[in-house]
Amino acid sequence: MSQIVPLTSAMNQSLTALLQVNGAPLTLQLEIAWSAMAGYWVMTVSDVNGNLLVDSVPLITGWYPAANLLAQQEYLQIGEAFIINNGNTAADYPGVNNLGTDFSLLWDSNASYREA
Repeated sequence: MSQIVPLTSAMNQSLTALLQVNGAPLTLQLEIAWSAMAGYWVMTVSDVNGNLLVDSVPLITGWYPAANLLAQQEYLQIGEAFIINNGNTAADYPGVNNLGTDFSLLWDSNASYREA
């Protein structure tokens, strides 16, 4: 079940994401920040108790299957995440002002779960 996580272009944002992942509800804490030095957005993912799961994930687009931002963390079973370009822009990834408008964060179940 794919879900859009609501984001904005606020420089530093924290949110609680109530997701449906691998057939069960999952609550994750997300921190999204603009890295001026790198020139892209990064995401930190923690569990409901604040335990760090994944840190400094670049929010960039890509071609499937490499587009899955959480591919290397599949063992955590927290799903898959993708940045999708749903705006009218030729950019490859969200800039400082268009996260949440031209680009969205899509969250889904793990591929191994969907295939089962």
